[in-house]
Amino acid sequence: CPDGFFSNETSSKAPCRKHTNCSAFGLLLTQKGNATHDNICSGSSESSTHKCGIDMTLCEEAFFRFAVPTKLTPNWLSVLVDNLPGTKVNAESVERIKQRHNSREQTFQLLKLWKHQNKDQDMVKKIIQDIDLCENSVRRHIGHMNLTFEQLLKLMESLPGKKVTTEDVEKTVKTCKSSEQLLRLLSLWRIKNGDQDTRKGLLHALKHLKKHHFPKTVIQSLKKTIRFL
Repeated sequence: CPDGFFSNETSSKAPCRKHTNCSAFGLLLTQKGNATHDNICSGSSESSTHKCGIDMTLCEEAFFRFAVPTKLTPNWLSVLVDNLPGTKVNAESVERIKQRHNSREQTFQLLKLWKHQNKDQDMVKKIIQDIDLCENSVRRHIGHMNLTFEQLLKLMESLPGKKVTTEDVEKTVKTCKSSEQLLRLLSLWRIKNGDQDTRKGLLHALKHLKKHHFPKTVIQSLKKTIRFL
């Protein structure tokens, strides 16, 4: 690849991609890239996660999924608000959630807001601890995959429903740390497909990836993640 470009693919036909401009994303250049590796950017982990924009983590979704009944009744959200302990989510916030999200996603967003409002309560502290433990395990399985751009693209194409675009994948690769890229893309897919379950989506994708001779280590890591959720 010419100066300023790189390719981490083994194929000679794979296109060279431009090194990430760290400053354009408000990050610092930690390590200059070469012909086979991109520039490595850094910033505080908080700003990185914020820039990466993971709306809801896989573990939050897995935890909140148990609160979603098989058949949602029209007044389900009101029933949930009334029965949650601690500080109640106010009517204005509930209305905003109803306007912005579909019925299944409304429950997730309500529980996320309730969790945030009651984070100092003992019961919620325990929930947060359990979710954090789950997050650490998921990051252990997913974070070390180091998927290439093409592999991320193939994985997203294998998920059912509305597709995450190539532009979304490109932006994610530039904005997120490698350990967060897949998590961000799965979060994007979930937003586009609010009526679908990420765990079931990954199970569906696995069947397709096996046919495409996806790396065995990646398949195993995804299987472990699915089992954990």
